[in-house]
Amino acid sequence: MIPAPLKSAQWLTEQLQNQQLRVLDCRYNMSDPLIGRVAYMQGHVPGAAYADLETDLSAPVRPDGAGGRHPLPDPQALAKWLGSLGIGNDSVVVCYDDPTGGQGYYAARAWWLLRWLGHREVYVLDGGWPMYLAAGGAVSTDEAVPTPTTFKADVQTDLLATAADVQRRGPDVLLIDSRAPQRYAGATEPLDKKAGHITGAVNRNWADAQHPEGTFKPAAAQAARLAAGDRPTVTYCGSGVSATTNLMARELAGVPLGPQNRLYAGSWSDWISDDSREIATGME
Repeated sequence: MIPAPLKSAQWLTEQLQNQQLRVLDCRYNMSDPLIGRVAYMQGHVPGAAYADLETDLSAPVRPDGAGGRHPLPDPQALAKWLGSLGIGNDSVVVCYDDPTGGQGYYAARAWWLLRWLGHREVYVLDGGWPMYLAAGGAVSTDEAVPTPTTFKADVQTDLLATAADVQRRGPDVLLIDSRAPQRYAGATEPLDKKAGHITGAVNRNWADAQHPEGTFKPAAAQAARLAAGDRPTVTYCGSGVSATTNLMARELAGVPLGPQNRLYAGSWSDWISDDSREIATGME
């Protein structure tokens, strides 16, 4: 049985002396990539290591755009990086970001990546950094100096859907677009060369998974907003980052990551790298 993917700030404050605990600070902002690193240096959970979306949680972008704007890292390279941070297969990993200003999905990306590598004991801090501070959590400015260990990856291929899977999906599969409605409809596109959505996708904005302060809504609310029922789902966003929030929401609603709850990691930015793939505009 998969444990619930969230941990509270109170729980984290009580576990800081746990020798198996490892914390990843995933704060980031796509509009200013240095914001997260600066925030980490100014103060973070004691012992936390910084996880950069671009350099740690993604592979380099390919010239042809295949794989999208945030391609998945090579599994063995990711495992080696985790081991360098002292994260082993017996570690309890907590990932956090700062959901202020609609940035509450970077920790979910890290959570999904560890689950993809077969790690079970990985969680997202509910409400992120602001909730940790509100709980009176200790703050450090010391950069983590971990003792390296070995992380052995056990890649879970059934967590992933490819563009080919999306193209040949049957009518029973619900394709979920996690972006804001304006991007789904094609009314605006601030990041990618084409606007719109994959034909047949429904819109379930990732931000609706969270309360305004960044904590996650309860299981019943997640099930209602996703409206997937027992159907298998493939979820995407712009580049495979914010979609992980909806994958977590579906797990909260009782459907764990796997064949019934998969990520199209390349997402919209990968889909449009091939001009032969169909796209649509407008709302559902």
